Amino acid sequence: MDTMKDFKNAFSYGERNNLNFKFLAHLSEKEAADFIETSFQLMEDGLNGRFPGRLIEHIIQGQKKVYSVPGKFTYETGIFHALGKKVSEATIGLCTSSGHFVKGDDPKPLGVEGMTQTEAVYRIQEFLRETPQLSAIPKSVEMKNLQVRHGGYDISGTEIDGNITFPIEPLACLEKEKHIGKLADKLYSFVGACAQGPLKKVVKDDWIDLIKAQGIEGMILVPV
Repeated sequence: MDTMKDFKNAFSYGERNNLNFKFLAHLSEKEAADFIETSFQLMEDGLNGRFPGRLIEHIIQGQKKVYSVPGKFTYETGIFHALGKKVSEATIGLCTSSGHFVKGDDPKPLGVEGMTQTEAVYRIQEFLRETPQLSAIPKSVEMKNLQVRHGGYDISGTEIDGNITFPIEPLACLEKEKHIGKLADKLYSFVGACAQGPLKKVVKDDWIDLIKAQGIEGMILVPV
């Protein structure tokens, strides 16, 4: 029989893998037990038609408890600079770590074309050792022509509405309404579950050169 430790850890890339609940592995056994007990109580309330939204809020608070603490990759300084002009006059780009790419332009992670989401989750440890690949996405692309694959989070929500993690349509609206000067012709995405060393030391400068070549003056960054 599983111990409580085995049970809670199994949600994080284990036999009970569920990326929405992988945070349980970072809770103590008592914290995990308390979280599960409260979840059952809130499910009972929902079944009885009382406060159904409280279960969702409870899950969000559980995730916040784990993910709001500083991670091992923290930086005292950043490379951010003031824009220097009004957003309504600037060329704005987008870069997300959501794992989006255009159908037919598969980045072939780990050398595999057409890799499924299930395989990406199964091979997450390999992704974490891999140099990230940047996918260029034309701003004219329709959301139905985008795919998403990422072994580090549950992509079901972004498959329903890609704007959750790759907000191309809201940005197009802001451009049309002249709230931003221009949306860059090419937008970017990569799988954020990757080797951090190569990201900082190898590909960063190449990516910056791509951004500069487009005349991008401000970037919207969407970490996932």
